Amino acid sequence: MNNVALIPFVVLGLIILISAFFVVKQQTAAIIERFGKFHSIRQSGLHLKIPLIDKIAGRLSLKIQQLDVIIETKTLDDVFVRLKVSVQYRVISQKVYDAFYKLDYPHEQITSYVFDVVRAEVPKMKLDDVFVRKDDIAIAVKTELNDAMLDYGFDIIKTLVTDIDPDAQVKAAMNRINAADREKTAAQYEGDAARILIVEKAKAEAESKRLQGQGIADQRREIARGLEESVEVLNKVGINSQEASALIVVTQHYDTLQAIGSETNTNLILLPNSPQAGSNMLNDMVASFTASNQIGEAMKNAKKKE
Repeated sequence: MNNVALIPFVVLGLIILISAFFVVKQQTAAIIERFGKFHSIRQSGLHLKIPLIDKIAGRLSLKIQQLDVIIETKTLDDVFVRLKVSVQYRVISQKVYDAFYKLDYPHEQITSYVFDVVRAEVPKMKLDDVFVRKDDIAIAVKTELNDAMLDYGFDIIKTLVTDIDPDAQVKAAMNRINAADREKTAAQYEGDAARILIVEKAKAEAESKRLQGQGIADQRREIARGLEESVEVLNKVGINSQEASALIVVTQHYDTLQAIGSETNTNLILLPNSPQAGSNMLNDMVASFTASNQIGEAMKNAKKKE
């Protein structure tokens, strides 16, 4: 019976002995209080405390933590905008006591400072500047938080403005403005392209006409050179210039008729083809040359009299 009565005391003793040991995880600090008063800070590992006298008042994580704060404020151009500021912070291992005892709600404290800084900085900027200078806002928040939270044992690692969300109507207006600007730019590019095409086409046509005229001039020059050579050859065999010209005109007249006849898709052209046609053409040419020479001589004589 005596042994049975001792069993509860043995069990109780074992429980008390086991409760004297505790484990602190990596990157964590445990605060030990004795009779309600701060006693010590224990880092990671296996530790021993006095049962019923010492107790673990709390544990603080030494890892980097992140707090996202949503703030609504107004810009310099009277646009309401919502900003999301992400604050990355951690408890300084040498200041665990300050972090645990000086500040009950660190999240609320950090949030208050973020609100204060953002609502002081953003109203100085226009909406476009808020997007461009969001890093300046983040730096201002980090500077203010570092100065304030360092005394409480918190180190502000980084602050980021991760989202800027203007009012829905403002966003719709901004989208319309951007779309109009893009359409304007596209129209300008299309106009430039059309103008370039017109200019290049005109240049190509001008070059084509120039080359065509040059080809015609070269053709006429070669024809004249050929006629001159033909007349010289005929003169060498005793045919005078007038007879040679008549022979050349008749020959070309029939060559032309032959060329027209060989084209299957050509339009119908009526030309004189009697034996006297060549002679008539030559006479008309000689008469034209004679009249032209007479007119030229008359103009020269008139100038001399003046």
